[in-house]
Amino acid sequence: MALEALDHYTIQCADLDAMRDFYRDVLGLSEGPRPQLPFPGYWLYCGEHAVVHLLGREGALPENRGAKPGSDTGGLDHVAFRGADAAATIARLKRHGLAFRENLIRDIALHQVFVRDPSGIMVEMNFRT
Repeated sequence: MALEALDHYTIQCADLDAMRDFYRDVLGLSEGPRPQLPFPGYWLYCGEHAVVHLLGREGALPENRGAKPGSDTGGLDHVAFRGADAAATIARLKRHGLAFRENLIRDIALHQVFVRDPSGIMVEMNFRT
């Protein structure tokens, strides 16, 4: 069986609402339907796809429940999204008072914007120029 696409990533959060607010209000994902699970959390959508799942310690996989949210992401360096409006994204980051970094890769016409979420995970956003 071959893999087809990345489905979602899940973040164990110390503050579920702050993380939801960041991904919804700052990055522009939308909060959407989530199954009736026996623990609190949020599913955030990019279009029709739930790409970011947020949960607390009680919802984490058993082998991850001892991890301290925001302290160590192991080998995870960053996650990346494709976007359509770099200027609007940068304006939104500035309105929220968030530090960010930009990078331009000219040979592939890519404008990158990097920002950390409230848990410290680096989020990369890629925009074609």
